[in-house]
Amino acid sequence: MAYIGWVCLLAFFFANVEIQIEGAQGWAAGLPTWRIEQHWLLDLFWGGRPMTGYHAWVFPFMLLFFHLPAFWAWQWNLRLEARILGSVMLFWLVEDFLWFVINPAFGWERFTPAHIPWHKSWTLGMPTDYVTFTIVGGALLWWSFRPSSRAAAPN
Repeated sequence: MAYIGWVCLLAFFFANVEIQIEGAQGWAAGLPTWRIEQHWLLDLFWGGRPMTGYHAWVFPFMLLFFHLPAFWAWQWNLRLEARILGSVMLFWLVEDFLWFVINPAFGWERFTPAHIPWHKSWTLGMPTDYVTFTIVGGALLWWSFRPSSRAAAPN
């Protein structure tokens, strides 16, 4: 549980960094960066959102950041990769949500599709990405923390 709390704390700090960078203009709308507004691959992999130079660099940076402990320890296995990927999904889910609720330009009241056009698909009152990341990221984290069958087997 402490690990999940740590990932959420990282998300809180990065949400505040992004609020300072983007202000009221989410999804790098006001940043001096390149943008690809429409492409069929964006619909397939990016939820229909534009690809920006900012996001093209920040997403792989965070993925590499979460892999850092594996490189320090010089260890890798499938459970560790599942934990890393689940953590990245949890991080982005929490970071994105916090960006809205603690951003003075948005807040809880404006957490709606009408005020957040870059989240094109909504499910159960939240961006569909949140549902997907909760299910997939949660499953990856659950599996990564589950005791292995070898550890449970008698000697």
